[in-house]
Amino acid sequence: MSQEHYQTKLEILEALPKDLIKKPDLPIDTAIQEAENRYVWAKQDADILVKQINFDWIGCGEDLIVRAGALRYAQSLWEQERKSIGEAKKLWKEKALIALALRGELLAAFKYAYHNRNDLLSILKTISKGKKNTDVIQDLSDLSTLGANNTKELKVINFDINKLEKAALLSKEMATLLAKANAETLKNSTVKDIRNRAYIHLKEAMDALSRAGKYVFKDNPDRFKGYINQYYKKKR
Repeated sequence: MSQEHYQTKLEILEALPKDLIKKPDLPIDTAIQEAENRYVWAKQDADILVKQINFDWIGCGEDLIVRAGALRYAQSLWEQERKSIGEAKKLWKEKALIALALRGELLAAFKYAYHNRNDLLSILKTISKGKKNTDVIQDLSDLSTLGANNTKELKVINFDINKLEKAALLSKEMATLLAKANAETLKNSTVKDIRNRAYIHLKEAMDALSRAGKYVFKDNPDRFKGYINQYYKKKR
């Protein structure tokens, strides 16, 4: 049902004003559990809430379960993306060692093979300066192209020409990995944004129901207690 709730709410979530969207201020699993608990508790008081203060039970009461389901599924999608980013970072580190080794091997071979080619040595000098992750990716691509365009000297020293294609493929693979592993991916994730929107949407209904319950049952401690946010109560 969570996926159905998510699909039901997706258009509404996407339309929420950007200035309302904030980072969740309590754990997602806690928020969902409190919403479900609040719903079960408040359902007993639904008729009273509607009769006394014309509370929107359908929009903020019954819809609480739909909003909670949407948040649960949105959180699952975000967890999957975070895991994917983590795996990309791990794989990047592994591939980086291979890439650096291949880059070093190509540079050494090219410097030897092209020792009489000042034009090519000048290019190699520029390539060897880069130290950043993006430089390594570009270097592999540049070295692959340089070697492919000047194979004569490489063949003379019995260089394995297949390594040029390997460098080109590794460059493309690492560019994809770096894009996934980049910290900016976490900050600007659309999946994370929807998760935050789902949280705000749930919190809106939770807060409305809490305010209504506290007002209606301000003189009834036994019912009033069910409208208190237990997470914040424990934190205090």
